[in-house]
Amino acid sequence: MTLAAWLAVAVFASAYILIATEKLNRAAVALGGAAAMVAIGATRGHAMFFSEETGIDWNVIFLLFGMMIIVGILKETGVFEFLAIWSAQRAQARPFRMMVMLILITAVASALLDNVTTVLLVAPVTLLLCDRMALPPVPFLLAEAMASNIGGTATLIGDPPNIIIASRAGLSFNDFVVNLAPIVVVLLAVFIGLAWLLWGRRLAHDPKRSSAVMALTPRETITNAALLRRMSLILALVLLGFVTHAVTHIEPSVIALLGAGAAILVSRLEPDTYLEDVEWETLLFFAGLFVMVGSLVHQGVIEQLARSVTSLIDGNYHVAAQGILVGSAVLSGIVDNIPYVATMSPLVHGLVGPAAGLPPEEASLWWALALGADLGGNATAIGASANVVVCGIAKRNGHPISFWEFTKYGLIVTAVTILCTVPYVTLRYF
Repeated sequence: MTLAAWLAVAVFASAYILIATEKLNRAAVALGGAAAMVAIGATRGHAMFFSEETGIDWNVIFLLFGMMIIVGILKETGVFEFLAIWSAQRAQARPFRMMVMLILITAVASALLDNVTTVLLVAPVTLLLCDRMALPPVPFLLAEAMASNIGGTATLIGDPPNIIIASRAGLSFNDFVVNLAPIVVVLLAVFIGLAWLLWGRRLAHDPKRSSAVMALTPRETITNAALLRRMSLILALVLLGFVTHAVTHIEPSVIALLGAGAAILVSRLEPDTYLEDVEWETLLFFAGLFVMVGSLVHQGVIEQLARSVTSLIDGNYHVAAQGILVGSAVLSGIVDNIPYVATMSPLVHGLVGPAAGLPPEEASLWWALALGADLGGNATAIGASANVVVCGIAKRNGHPISFWEFTKYGLIVTAVTILCTVPYVTLRYF
């Protein structure tokens, strides 16, 4: 590697250590790391702001920004309080039953929408629900973040890396459902069992709180029914736009921004009201992280790491698929899985070409890449976009999730789900 590449690795490693140890504000570290990448010549203005491979992913940034505004306006209607009480009553106000319900809702919604949008909508409900029940919200938020990554694996639109893979491999929405949905159903069942072992058995049930919640009337929490009706229509159109993305080719960020603009017009709220819920720190953290990882891509560091994984192939597609599966899980836990897949997918394309018409053993490389990258995103707090968003929401509401708290659970979940996926790839394609 060149001197600039080695310096870029040093900057990224230093920033990663600072983020992991939480000695400094993570947004400040990410922006400082981005500035250092520019200073050492690892990236430049055009590569930072305009390159799809090495720059800030504006689609992610503006998707988050638009959905944060929509969520902020929805909050003014009282609908999240309504959903919190409704969910608690459906689960008989039992803590672990509520966790299972939220896991299933999050996973299914992540498959139909995308995991980032889903956690933006579910997290406020969770915080209100836990407040009503006097329960610690962190276990619920951790479970939802990980469920969103598992559920999002099932479809083309569920997780951003899948969109990149579909574009490069020529795969359809149905291809993802047929190949990945079966194992995702199994992994969800396994994850619910893990949730019981990791968090559920320690959740205390308070009969008095439960009785009080069961006696509530959810409809009484709606404070602005007229605005809720208008916002429901806007949200339905936004979600329709996400689902039909493969047909309309309108970027999710554009759909979210159009929805946010319409919401602002119909709500007539003061800007301070809906901008209050925008997670500015999270957006800045993403921008800095994208620049740092993009610098590694620009210098060929991630490509070299990816090639080291695929060097095992030598005509043995079984070994290659398992190597890509496990290697992608490891690397996606270290760097965000979006830029990782953006770098790895051309290499898989070079090995086996487009997925259409490939023998199952060769096509397995594409599915191994999707499974490894999506599930590996659960390993750390910065492995997937949904994780970063959940941690930002938790911190803003006074329940910070440390890097290591997320990671100690995330590593277990990732290891177990990948171990379950290894035999699936073997049995399904070989």
